[in-house]
Amino acid sequence: MTTLTESSVAGNDDRRDNNQNQKNAAAHKLMVALDVDGTLVDHDGHMSVPVREAARDVVAAGHHVTIATGRSLNAALPIIEHLGIDNGYAVCSNGGVTLRLDSSLSDGYEIVHKATFDPGPVLRALRKRLPTAKYALEDKDGNFLSTERFQDMSFGVEAIGVDFQTMLEATAVRVVVFSAENTPDEFNTAIRQIGLAGVTYSVGWTAWLDIAAAGVTKASALEHLRGRLDVEAHRTVAVGDGRNDIEMLTWAARGVAMGQAPEEVIAAADEVTHSVFDDGAAHVLRSLLL
Repeated sequence: MTTLTESSVAGNDDRRDNNQNQKNAAAHKLMVALDVDGTLVDHDGHMSVPVREAARDVVAAGHHVTIATGRSLNAALPIIEHLGIDNGYAVCSNGGVTLRLDSSLSDGYEIVHKATFDPGPVLRALRKRLPTAKYALEDKDGNFLSTERFQDMSFGVEAIGVDFQTMLEATAVRVVVFSAENTPDEFNTAIRQIGLAGVTYSVGWTAWLDIAAAGVTKASALEHLRGRLDVEAHRTVAVGDGRNDIEMLTWAARGVAMGQAPEEVIAAADEVTHSVFDDGAAHVLRSLLL
């Protein structure tokens, strides 16, 4: 039988106090999901000093700052590094890819989840309705395949030109369609007429369509991470500006739309901040430190 001395009791009390302090600290941590383009950076890809410093301060305060972007992995990594997020998680490709960030790993991250789908049916339907559109596809290995000369900074790698049949046979994480001949409204109408089934999609600022596996959104990936991080639902915050952020804004207890967001995005949010050109994200992030 062990006899507890005064010093050993004090030691146990100290450990209990430390454990309680750790629990209290964890209970006060927020899960903060941040879109990139149009939120953290403007449409030229520039991040202002106030936004970067505010984000870094929230990271330093110990909150779970999670990038949630339509960008693919390689295009998201520079933003993650810019914000000083060495450990944590990031959601890329509109929920198609989830990273665990760990500074002790050789690459600084590992892929913990990837949602793939067969792009054949949706590509055939789209090609029939939008024959002159440009198509690109992120495959299961992180490569981008494209028709014609289709390149975008959100890809993160140089797209490989292939014929349409090769794209049909690939396993996709993300499909991107761009049509310079249509407005976003016309694009929306065309997509509704096609009746895309078995996938999740969102239309961007221009006639730009992002497609992921059925049920896969930024919100679905974030909810999985929330469970892994053991963050209570009322401790979640999300900031975004695009139609691909709508599910994320409704998922969060505090969903904040950027000032320049389309009407349907603002309607999905709990509040609206300033535009990206007026450092709207910085205002939200600073409010988390009060």
